[in-house]
Amino acid sequence: MYYISKPMFNSTFFLSQYKSLKAQSLRSRHISNLDIEPLMELFSDKFDVSILGNSEAGLPIRAVKIGSGSKRILIWSQMHGNESTTTKALFDLFNYLELDDFKSFLSTFSFFIIPILNPDGALAYTRLNHHQVDLNRDAINKSQIESKVLSSAFDNFKPHYCFNLHGQRTIFSVGRTNKSSVMSFLSPSENVERDVTNTRKKSMSIINSINRVLQIYLPNQIGRYEDDFNPNCVGDQFQTQGVPTVLFEAGHYPNDYNREETRKYTALSLFTALDYISNNEINGHDFIDYFQIPENKRLFNDVIVRNAIIDISNPTHFCDIGIQNTEVLNKSGIIFKPTISIIGDLSEKHGHFEIDANYKLVSHPDFPKLSENYEIDFLLVDSSKIHLFDKNNLT
Repeated sequence: MYYISKPMFNSTFFLSQYKSLKAQSLRSRHISNLDIEPLMELFSDKFDVSILGNSEAGLPIRAVKIGSGSKRILIWSQMHGNESTTTKALFDLFNYLELDDFKSFLSTFSFFIIPILNPDGALAYTRLNHHQVDLNRDAINKSQIESKVLSSAFDNFKPHYCFNLHGQRTIFSVGRTNKSSVMSFLSPSENVERDVTNTRKKSMSIINSINRVLQIYLPNQIGRYEDDFNPNCVGDQFQTQGVPTVLFEAGHYPNDYNREETRKYTALSLFTALDYISNNEINGHDFIDYFQIPENKRLFNDVIVRNAIIDISNPTHFCDIGIQNTEVLNKSGIIFKPTISIIGDLSEKHGHFEIDANYKLVSHPDFPKLSENYEIDFLLVDSSKIHLFDKNNLT
């Protein structure tokens, strides 16, 4: 049974305003400093915009300080450079804060927001930074400038809460269901035993408040991210230091490879969390239902071809073909390259798009026989050509 909190803000009104209020210039999956700097310039007369330092390749790491309230929240996005959905949602948040309905947040909170922590990775559209370091595995060593910048922001701002914003791949399902995990959340562990500490209970309570609202719009499409303690992860470190930290993972909404629907629900998640913190004493009492959120499983492929023959010399051997899209940045934007990731019995897995080969030969003219790791943009099922990603160029 849910812990009863004070009334939530009007999520229906929030969503009704979204189309007109989202940051229209941020459309691509490829978001870098080049995209956000014009917007940051527009904000400079309203918000405190600063440069915290330069990245390992010399690009500025920008921050926005907003609000005058007593509750301090540190938010960062694009720690992994190719996870841009949450960055777009942050700029949507800035637009909402101009509305009278949401200005009260500015008197309740003080925000310190780093929209792109990893500008080198963002420009190159890679997970890693300029030195091929995963910044979310650098919390202890702080070997990279970007890690030092975030650590200094944490130490100097002294947040009461942290929001750690990421994006997750299309492979994740909600538990063992055939539902894609559109949004996932995690209250990071503080030790290997994954003890439910008071700090974790507080972040669990915040996640519960988000889940209650999202279930209205995304029933059974919200997951709990994998809960493995790693002291090198930033969220685990901050949680260990007694600051409730929430991991946001923006996932895959059906047929939304541009992640515009996911972006909308990320923005809604952020405001729901803020509303909950604003109107409730966060004491961790509302934590128990966190464990009712199904943990993510990796049960999806972008495409599954079922009941296929791939070897014409063995026409009685049938298999399934799992295909995963690889994102590649070129001059025109992000290109999705379908790649065969697995061949075998995929009866326990699901495809975002499924093809029943009906026990016919599945082939490609460039290869005598399909095999794992082959890049293919179409398939022949018997003699019928099937394109695997019709809208391939995502700009």
